[in-house]
Amino acid sequence: MELKVGQKAPNFVLPANNDTEISLRDYKKQFLVLYFYPKDSTPGCTKEAIDFSENIEEFTKLKAAIVGISKDTPSKHDKFIEKNALKVSLASDLDGKVIENYGAWIEKNMYGKKYMGIERLTVLIGPENKILQIWRKVRVKDHANNVLKELKKHTS
Repeated sequence: MELKVGQKAPNFVLPANNDTEISLRDYKKQFLVLYFYPKDSTPGCTKEAIDFSENIEEFTKLKAAIVGISKDTPSKHDKFIEKNALKVSLASDLDGKVIENYGAWIEKNMYGKKYMGIERLTVLIGPENKILQIWRKVRVKDHANNVLKELKKHTS
């Protein structure tokens, strides 16, 4: 499914860290930075989560929550959060349906071998669950700052 800016974000309800459940409905009155990433505790994914965590106060001031989604289990997310002192919520999409609905499940190619995997993708969702911005093929360096800049455009 190809997401477009301006459309309603696909709904979801997923298990998350700390034995919680995260739903798109929980964020109807605020902004949501929803980011998809391949795997807990890998270098790029760790850096991305730390960068978002280091900027959490600025995001919170702008009434934005940050949720990362991967296929890792909630207990693995708990360990990842604890090990890296993360301040973001992490949801588990074990069957990959939400990842597919947001267009983050793609064919990848490494050393000539093709396989399916999670594309690093971020979606900025506004109040009333409207998609405000989409970042595909995210490069981790400066990404959290770029998302913050875009969020500020929608809050000023």
